[in-house]
Amino acid sequence: MNATIRSEKIESSEADSNLAAASEVEAGIRDFVRNDIAYLRRPATGAASGGETALEPANEATVNNVNSLIQRVAGTSLAEIENLITELEALRDLLHAEGQRVQREISGYAQLSQAAMKSTRMIADNVTQWKRSAEGLRNG
Repeated sequence: MNATIRSEKIESSEADSNLAAASEVEAGIRDFVRNDIAYLRRPATGAASGGETALEPANEATVNNVNSLIQRVAGTSLAEIENLITELEALRDLLHAEGQRVQREISGYAQLSQAAMKSTRMIADNVTQWKRSAEGLRNG
């Protein structure tokens, strides 16, 4: 029992540690976006040709790094979503096939039940006729 409690405490502390790490990463990204990239949203004083602002090479590298990070995170998420969709479609197909199989089984049991009822009626009718014939022979 103590081992179970220790195991649960270890799992709980690992979950808390993972949650803390995720929160720390999110806070770091927020700070990065607020402090290090906020200046990219402000219009530059000198405009490049075509109405676009030119970025300094360091700023452009920062933007490219952020874009790369977003693409990696989004790419992983999209891949996971696509895998989940594929699994769900396969599960839907399996459930559809199983539903059809169950319907066939129920139909087969219903036919078997009807045949058993008919057979039982026929047997009961025959037994009744035999009783009448036997009574007629005894009385006659």
